Amino acid sequence: MRLKEIQRTAHQAWSPAGHHPICLALGTSAQQLDASFNTTAALEIFETDFSDPCLDMQLKGSLPTANRLHSIVWVNFGMGEDGIGGRLIGGSENGTLTVYNPEEIMSSGADAVVGQSDKHTGPVRALDFNPFQSNLLASGANDSEIYIWDLNNFNSPMTPGAKTQPAEDVSVVSWNRQVQHILASANPSGKAVVWDLRKNEPIIKISDHSNRMHCSGMLWHPDVATQLVLASEDDRLPVIQMWDLRFATSPLKVFENHTRGILSISWSQADSELLLSSAKDNRILCWNPNTGEVIYELPTTNQWCFDVQWCPRNPALLSTASFDGRITVYSVMGGSLKAQQQSISSSFDTMDPFGTGQVLPPLQVPQPTMQDTIVPPLKKPPKWVRRPVGASFAFGGKLITFENTKLPPAQSPQPVPRQVFMSQVTTETEFLQRSRELQATLQAGSFNNYCQAKIQNAKSDAEQDIWKFLLVNFEDEARIKFLRLLGFSKDELEKKVFYSLLCFQRSDDSAAVGDAARTSGSVSPADFFSRTPKENSNFQIPVSCGIKILFITYISSDTDGLISQALLVGNFEGAVDLCLNDGRYAEAILLSISGGEELLKKTQQKYLSKQKNSISMLISSVVTQNWRDIVQSCELDNWKEALAALLTYAHPEDFARLCDTLGGRLECEGTEKRCLQACLCYICSGNVEKLVECWALHRDCSSPLGLEDLVEKVMMLRKSIERLRNSEVAVQSPVLAEKLTCYAGILAAEGSLSTAMTYLPENSDQVRGIKSTSFQTPNSYLTTTPRSPPEPLRSPASRLVCDKECYLFEPATATHTKQTHHCPCLLSPCFAQLLQQLPAERVEQKEIPAEHMVLKSTFDSLVQRCQLAAGDPQTKRKLDDAAKRLGFLYDKLREQSLSHNILNGLHEISRCVASQNYQRGLEVHTQVVTSSNFSEISAFMPILKVVMTIANKLGV
Repeated sequence: MRLKEIQRTAHQAWSPAGHHPICLALGTSAQQLDASFNTTAALEIFETDFSDPCLDMQLKGSLPTANRLHSIVWVNFGMGEDGIGGRLIGGSENGTLTVYNPEEIMSSGADAVVGQSDKHTGPVRALDFNPFQSNLLASGANDSEIYIWDLNNFNSPMTPGAKTQPAEDVSVVSWNRQVQHILASANPSGKAVVWDLRKNEPIIKISDHSNRMHCSGMLWHPDVATQLVLASEDDRLPVIQMWDLRFATSPLKVFENHTRGILSISWSQADSELLLSSAKDNRILCWNPNTGEVIYELPTTNQWCFDVQWCPRNPALLSTASFDGRITVYSVMGGSLKAQQQSISSSFDTMDPFGTGQVLPPLQVPQPTMQDTIVPPLKKPPKWVRRPVGASFAFGGKLITFENTKLPPAQSPQPVPRQVFMSQVTTETEFLQRSRELQATLQAGSFNNYCQAKIQNAKSDAEQDIWKFLLVNFEDEARIKFLRLLGFSKDELEKKVFYSLLCFQRSDDSAAVGDAARTSGSVSPADFFSRTPKENSNFQIPVSCGIKILFITYISSDTDGLISQALLVGNFEGAVDLCLNDGRYAEAILLSISGGEELLKKTQQKYLSKQKNSISMLISSVVTQNWRDIVQSCELDNWKEALAALLTYAHPEDFARLCDTLGGRLECEGTEKRCLQACLCYICSGNVEKLVECWALHRDCSSPLGLEDLVEKVMMLRKSIERLRNSEVAVQSPVLAEKLTCYAGILAAEGSLSTAMTYLPENSDQVRGIKSTSFQTPNSYLTTTPRSPPEPLRSPASRLVCDKECYLFEPATATHTKQTHHCPCLLSPCFAQLLQQLPAERVEQKEIPAEHMVLKSTFDSLVQRCQLAAGDPQTKRKLDDAAKRLGFLYDKLREQSLSHNILNGLHEISRCVASQNYQRGLEVHTQVVTSSNFSEISAFMPILKVVMTIANKLGV
């Protein structure tokens, strides 16, 4: 597609690859005149701004010159780090060789000419710079003159050796692209000479034996040091010859497609399979030198193009110079051809060229109809758009990589085998290590040792407390030990009570000692305690005293008398009420015991309802076993005391529920401290689901190590519950199922497939937000550092990567996000079950065009006949694979993406199959494969050959 164009009759030179922006230097061409017969000359530099859709190029600088040019080159010698500068060298018609500074030209400086020499005696038609040493320049002129110039010392050129005889013009010089001291020159007679500058002599000469080779161009192969091409300008022999110096007796290849002599050639340095040629048949062709095929033809006007050049910086661009005075920039990547044609009159100036000074009327030339045609791109993808390397992550932490092997410089460009490597990628080494330790503990059952190790390595008190509580679950008398962890020890309490009572008793006895001393003299405390009775079993109240008191109270009408009367008649309830009203709580409790269990409960309730001190609520709960009120109304700062009371008094059937209630209150506070306390309550109750939800709500579980922290605690709690229940605990929480699924995904991504399978939920209904059969892991979990040496991928079946549409669940927004990406194909049964339970997505499939249905029916019928006749399992497996892979062919038929050549070949193969002429079918198969782009047919043509071979062997 044409991108830029300017009216100039000039030779051209692109700025070097390192120069930015891309510029084009134009020097007025010698031996050519435009319609105005203008004889002035100039050196101009244009910037190609491809962001501007117009065809014009911006003039950056112009310098008038005394002579017109036969050749011009732009070298990167003297170019600064900013990517501008270099040197322009022009060869003029009078033999002058001039060196210019392009920056001075663009800035209109006075010092644009930095060097000049008149060493040549005739027109300088050949120029080329050394790709290894940009300061070295080769030039060629009349009388077999060839000079090597050093831009550092431009006054003293050297010669590559003695002049060739007989003396003739040098039409082209070219430096070897692989060996820096090798130079080649060519003459119009068709002879080429290869010079070795180290020996200062020619080392080989090449000539065509037909004597019709009029050489107009010569170029070295960009990659192969021993190969070069010669172009012939003779209309009798319009060919391009490829020569190999290893057998230089005749051309290696001859490219014949032009009908008239070739004027210019250019070989892409970015892709050695792209060779441009322009000829007198008004055609510009792009060849693949390896096959001799024309892979692109530029849409041009009916004018000869005398110069074509690839752009060094942007390999998709090329420029042409034609005899109608146009410099045009094209792209070989295709595009629109709209407005490609222009009026013939635009080639002429509107002023009278014969000096009358009058404006001429425009030429009335019929204009063709403008069409918006799409220009096709190259038939093959150029190397600069191919991926030089590639990598793709596969299921199980596998990394699949490939790279394009570079050919050695001196090796012929023959097809080389490509290798695909599979590596195991592990990025979370600490995560894997901890996961292995957990898995080993789960398998060995050494839960106590695991928890002890976690307690010793805990980084915080809260973490240590959690692991201590988890450890208690694996020990006997767990509730007593939970109390001890909360700071309540029965043994310690008994000791404290004992010492407290002892102190109280001694204080009372000391008072008694004092009274005795006052009445009986001095008595030591030791003597007193030795005489004091240690037991009061012999202490009795005198009967007369008791009777006297009884009768006194009987005849009294006060409270004591009423209580006595109630007791005498057996009315314990009335006596208890009288004691309570009189504040005699001890007597009320004692009497209620004699009145039965129901009266005792009522008395306890009445007593407790009147008590409003700080300990009454606790006493009430202990007596009535009503712990729900304690759990629901206690101060959260006293959560330890509440949990200790539950551990001491709560009934086993109510214990878990009450612990969960207390944990729920703590969790509702929302702080991290309260949530960690709630986790301890859930550990005591054995509620795995609540532990997961609480932990995940306030701790980061998105990273592998954060998730590992959670899974370790969950698995230990599950195992302790399984130990108590003597049965396996199923995963019932969707949150837990999601976390275990993510955990298994990371394990699988790190290569621990067998371990990952043990964590997958058994019931697919538990998994939330999983639409595809993929594990979703954050990008940060994956890097490209292989931990094991790569090994070659043996078969295409080892590729486990496919393109799928996945729906990712976002917990924060409770939405699903659709993504299309490379994801691993899981082969686990549970995920296969999950996939079966998901609603099927309906896919509309196009019909195969009617004219191609015969291909499907013929090939399917052939596979079925072979399956019926095949006896050995290996052949049957091949045929089963063939039935699947032929689907790729049918898909391409539906998409109508196959070329006409391939379709004709497939129909010919179908006719051969129908007539059971498999040998002919295999021959046609070979022709199609060799003449087509293999990437277009690689999915189905190999298996089609296998099927025909099997059919020929079975005779079906």
